[in-house]
Amino acid sequence: MIEKTIFLNRIEDVKKLVNITMSKSYDIELLSDKYVANGKSIMGIFGLDLTKPVRLIAHSDDDELLNQLSEFEYIAQA
Repeated sequence: MIEKTIFLNRIEDVKKLVNITMSKSYDIELLSDKYVANGKSIMGIFGLDLTKPVRLIAHSDDDELLNQLSEFEYIAQA
């Protein structure tokens, strides 16, 4: 299982993420506070609070997915 904190700060980021997740055969969820959205659903993702980072959970150990998500990686500011 892959867990990664990502930040989607533009509409284009959400579109790119959905294009990536739709190509995967396994389940992917995004979590924001107490809400969970299907990572393959653009409408579900837009239902989350995207002003903050969200947690992505993928039910796989796909290294390719990790590489594809690198552009969305959230780095906490100290």
